[in-house]
Amino acid sequence: MSRTDVVVTGLGATTPLGGNVASTWDAMLAGRSGVGPLTQEWATDLPVRIAAQLQVGPEEVMERVRLRRLDRSEAIALIAATAAWADAGLADAGPDPERLAVSVGSGIGGAVTLLNQDDILEASGPRRVSPHTVPMLMPNGPAAWVGLELGAKAGVHAMASACATGAEALALGLDIIRAGRADVVIAGGTEAVVHQLPIAGFASMRAMSTRNDDPERASRPWDKARDGFVLGEGAAAVILERADHAAARGARVYARLAGAGLTSDGFDIVQPDPEGHGAARAIAAALRDADVDPTDVTHVNAHATSTPVGDMAEVVALHAALGDHPVLTATKSMTGHLLGAAGALEAIATILAIHHDLVPPTINLDDPDDGLDLDVAAGKARHMPVPAALNNSFGFGGHNVALLFTRD
Repeated sequence: MSRTDVVVTGLGATTPLGGNVASTWDAMLAGRSGVGPLTQEWATDLPVRIAAQLQVGPEEVMERVRLRRLDRSEAIALIAATAAWADAGLADAGPDPERLAVSVGSGIGGAVTLLNQDDILEASGPRRVSPHTVPMLMPNGPAAWVGLELGAKAGVHAMASACATGAEALALGLDIIRAGRADVVIAGGTEAVVHQLPIAGFASMRAMSTRNDDPERASRPWDKARDGFVLGEGAAAVILERADHAAARGARVYARLAGAGLTSDGFDIVQPDPEGHGAARAIAAALRDADVDPTDVTHVNAHATSTPVGDMAEVVALHAALGDHPVLTATKSMTGHLLGAAGALEAIATILAIHHDLVPPTINLDDPDDGLDLDVAAGKARHMPVPAALNNSFGFGGHNVALLFTRD
C-alpha cells in the first residue's frame, strides 16, 4: 500500500446541536447541551426518559414522499453526505464515478423500521407491511443510498463496529485511497434509534444515565457523579481525498488524515479492558501509521461516554500511548452518544479544532474523577496550537479505533 497523503476537503452533519456543521460547531464552542426530555407517549414508563434528539429532523429538509422509502438513519446519512459533498465543492464537478467510493456505517441500522413494521404486521397482517421494509432496515442501506445519490462506482462499503463504526468508516476510506482504488471517498456514520426498545435494552444493562430531571447535565464524562451515557441520534460525513487530486482542483483542505490504528480488546462483549491495553495499542498504531511523535499530539477528542469504567480505561490508555501533555475534550458531554455516528462527528470536531486552533469544551465536569490527571478543556473552549490531534472511538465487542489528524 502506498503512502499517499489523504486530506479532508468537505464536512457534513446533522446532530442534536444543529442541522449542519456550522451550527453544531458553534453550539459546541458555546458549551450547549443537546440533551432533553423524551416527550413521546412510549417513553412514559421507561426508566430513562431523556435523549439527544436531532435539532433539525429530516422531515424539515427532505420531501415527505422520499422519506417514505427511507429509514431515519438513511435519511440523515443522505443529508450529512450531500452537505459534505457540497462543502467540498464537488456538487458541480465531482470526480470520475469509477474513482469515487463510499464508506458509511451504522452501529444498529434500521432498527426503528424493523420494530415499526413488526407492529404493523402484528396489528394488520402481512399485506400492510411496506414493500420498502427490507431496503429500509438493511444495515448497508445508508451507504447504498449515499452511493446512489452521488453516483459512486468504486465501491460502497457499510461498516458495523458498534460505537467505533463512524471512525472505522474513515479508517477504511483512508485505506481505499492509499490502495489506489479511489481518489475520493465519502466516509462517515449514522444512527437513529431513539426508540423504546433500544432504550429499554441499554437501561437494563445499567449503561445509561437516569438523570431524567436534569437532562442537560446528564452526560458528564470523567465526573464522579457520572452514571452512564445519554443516547443520541445524528449523522456525520467527511470527504476524504487524495492530496494531489484535491490540489489539482484547488480544493480547500481542512486537515490531513495522517494515520489510523485499529485493534480489538479480546476481553468482553460490552466492557472495555480496564487497563486500556487495546486502546493504547490502537493509539500507538495510529502514531506509527502517521509517522508522528506522541509529543506532537496536543489534543485528544476522547471517546469518553460517561460510563464509570470506560472513561478511566481511556485515560490509562492515553497515558501509556501519549504521555501526560495532550489537552482532552469529550464532546459527548454536549451531543450525547451517537453510537455508530459518534466517531464521525467527533472526527469533524477534531478536524475543526486543528483548522481553527480551538478545542471545544467538556461540559458538566464539576467534580473530576480522582484518576483524571490529564488536562481537560473543561467548561469553555480553549484557544491553543493544534498541529496534530487524536480522535478515539471504542465499541461493544472490543473495537478500538484511533484516528490521527494533522495540519495539512
